[in-house]
Amino acid sequence: MTSDSLIQLEFAKVVDLVVGKTQTPYGRALASALTPFYKRSQIKEALQEAQEAGQLLQEDGPLPLGSSIDLLPHLNRLQTEGLSLEPEVLRDVQAALEATAECRHQLLHSEVCPCLQPFARQLSPLPELAAEIRRSIGPRAEILDSASFELADLRSGLKSERNRVKRQLDRLLQDEKLQGIFQESLITDRNGRYVLPVRTDHSGRLKGFVHDVSASGQTLYVEPAVTLESNNRAQTLVFKIKREEERILARLTVGVRDVRQPLADNQAVLARLDLRQAIARLTIDLEAVVPELATEPSLALLDARHPLLVAAEKTKQEAPKVVPIDLRLPEECHTLIISGPNTGGKTVALKTAGLLVLMVRAGLPIPCAPGSRLFPFAPVMADIGDEQSIEQSLSTFSGHLMRLRNILERADRETLVLMDELGTGTDPGEGSALALAAVDSLRDIGARILATTHLHVVKGYAQLESQVENAAVEFDTETLQPTYRLHYGIPGASHAFTIARRIGLPEKVLSDAEDYLGQGEREGVAIIERLQTLRATLDEELRTAQRLRSVAEEEKQRIHHELENLETKRQAILDEVRQQGVQLLAVAEKKLQELFRQVPEGSVQSRQRATLTSAVRELHESLPEALPQGPEKIPEEVAVRERLYVPLLGVEAEVTHIDGDRIELLAGGKKLRQPRSALRQFQPRRYADRKKPMPRIRDRVERKAFLPRLILVGKRVEDAQGMLGRFLDEAMLHGEQKLEVVHGAGQGILRKAVREFLAERSEVTIFQAAGADQGGDNVTLVELRN
Repeated sequence: MTSDSLIQLEFAKVVDLVVGKTQTPYGRALASALTPFYKRSQIKEALQEAQEAGQLLQEDGPLPLGSSIDLLPHLNRLQTEGLSLEPEVLRDVQAALEATAECRHQLLHSEVCPCLQPFARQLSPLPELAAEIRRSIGPRAEILDSASFELADLRSGLKSERNRVKRQLDRLLQDEKLQGIFQESLITDRNGRYVLPVRTDHSGRLKGFVHDVSASGQTLYVEPAVTLESNNRAQTLVFKIKREEERILARLTVGVRDVRQPLADNQAVLARLDLRQAIARLTIDLEAVVPELATEPSLALLDARHPLLVAAEKTKQEAPKVVPIDLRLPEECHTLIISGPNTGGKTVALKTAGLLVLMVRAGLPIPCAPGSRLFPFAPVMADIGDEQSIEQSLSTFSGHLMRLRNILERADRETLVLMDELGTGTDPGEGSALALAAVDSLRDIGARILATTHLHVVKGYAQLESQVENAAVEFDTETLQPTYRLHYGIPGASHAFTIARRIGLPEKVLSDAEDYLGQGEREGVAIIERLQTLRATLDEELRTAQRLRSVAEEEKQRIHHELENLETKRQAILDEVRQQGVQLLAVAEKKLQELFRQVPEGSVQSRQRATLTSAVRELHESLPEALPQGPEKIPEEVAVRERLYVPLLGVEAEVTHIDGDRIELLAGGKKLRQPRSALRQFQPRRYADRKKPMPRIRDRVERKAFLPRLILVGKRVEDAQGMLGRFLDEAMLHGEQKLEVVHGAGQGILRKAVREFLAERSEVTIFQAAGADQGGDNVTLVELRN
């Protein structure tokens, strides 16, 4: 990567945007040194880290990196033996260790950053050192009493001694014999010793030592003789405290010196995390994405926007709205020639393509639409702008030639070449010839080329040559304003005459200009302008059609959701009606049993009673069963013969054919087609059996057979009562009088429920536990009325 290309494409301004998002000084230093990578593995790693940092920022919040100072200069100072770190520096070491511990914890407990978690394992929080500094240094960089027992004792003794001196001085201030000699009734400090302000004209009345004189000479600061001994003891304690504090700082410095390398390694990791988090913040601001990395030289940037223009739009109220463009250079196309009017966006398109490639190579997501892909071209070489230099005696054209020579010397098949205003700066004929020869040479090498031009020769070259394509920047002839959109497959017109006519140049001048232009040239310009207008119209119609299709898809989805909601409501209504029917039949059955008990014995035959009871039960059983709740998993893949659940119909169906996301199924002998999203998959998956079950033939004898023994072991009470009721009805219809009901022992719940049920049946005359040889209390014997 040439520094000249980085300057022309303004990569440093993108770096400044990243630097502005960092949090720590070492993160800023790392961001300032950001340059594009060359190895594909490094690019992929950096992009993955940036993507995970964005997910971490949105889901778990920012990393607690702190804002501590750069520790490296202080760690380097520790190479000098005997040096002690200042309390402020030790406090910064503590802050760095706390940030290290918090970052490590957040990363290791996150589920969205597997690529960033190895950094967390590289961090050494050094909890013992952090705790020692925290115990010794306060938040205002003061040495705490808890730093050592000796320091706490010395400071306590100093406080007591100074209080003793103050009490002695207070007594002097209150002494009536000394009234009038003091300038003020206060105790002050001179050179660490407590003194009293004595008027100069009364200096002889108080014995002591003069430590200072006021600026006016009217006040002497005197240490009374009575406090001399106490002040001396206090001063001794002050010196001892200073030595103890120096010892404490030396001890803590030794602890830091022993872990210099882990501290430096921690800072390097935190700097990288700060850089990735800064990139994540910028990604959010630019609405950027990570594109797919192509394996072959190509570009497919959808809705691409220049990052500096997007940043300006975000920060400046009067900044113009950024118009996204599609930048395409497919594998089969080696060269794209962009033409059109001045200020139409040709140069911005070149810079956008080049700068986005550089950003991706530096590990930065780019402002474009999802689905974009690009090849990480290296190097990206640009010839954009004016290279005129008076000092070097270079004209504009000479400057272009110098750059072109450098490009031809260094380009290879992985190079992206950006050339602005191809063939200009000299005679159009000679300039075009040189430009086309250079393009041919670069194509032979295999380099990919994006170029802009106004020259018809170059446009015609792009139209006639294979692997070379024209593109035009759109221009609105009504408003005389560019739209900045790119149209592929056609050359662009410069619209010089259109613009001149609209801004009011004399018609005679325009007419003469057209004569100078020549008939063929005029017709060529007119054709190009007409093509551009037609292409713009077709593109607008295509966008309209795409919008309508999108609206239709949304409406289709809305209708599908409404149908699902209606089906859900229908099932809810059916379930409610069924429940009501069950309740009504239960009431009717209970009333019927009550009537049977009230009817005099013998007035209604047992067979008739059984028939009525059986009819009520048949009504109960004929109620539709509620649809079972089906599975909820939408199938990711489907196989033929697999059985899927259709929520809309509440049935299972067999897959017979798969057409992309459209699935053909067979349900109840009827074919239907459903989208995959409207189906649900069983867990574990179910498949249809190829063997058809043999139809069961029940003869007349089997249907009429009746066994006077009912086994209810393992049944629920509600199910058992239903089975027992039907059993009694069948027995009455078949004329059976003696029955056996096997319910088992268990906890006695089922036995109790069976006997309570039998007690309420009027057709039951006797029921009792079976004898020991017949099952005992596990079996109940029942006799029915004849």
